[in-house]
Amino acid sequence: MEKGGYVYILANRRNGTLYIGVTSDLVRRVYDHKHGPVEGFSKKYKTHNLVYYEVHERIEEAILREKQMKKWKRQWKLRMIESQNPDWEDLYEDIVK
Repeated sequence: MEKGGYVYILANRRNGTLYIGVTSDLVRRVYDHKHGPVEGFSKKYKTHNLVYYEVHERIEEAILREKQMKKWKRQWKLRMIESQNPDWEDLYEDIVK
């Protein structure tokens, strides 16, 4: 059975530092970014707000999309976030319901 995946973007504030990631369990992964003791980019730059995510049927598709998005110009990423989440709200509470 194939497992789906998610591509997500975290930010520390509106138009701030962005983190793009991929996971098969979005709720757990964002929770880890928010509360996890793991050292790394997200902890260092406090990118804890889920501002964008995409759902993919296969994890392989999500991985390819993540790689594609990481190559994008910053302005393209900002435009994509604002097209779906113009107020840069933290979407975490929406996904845990």
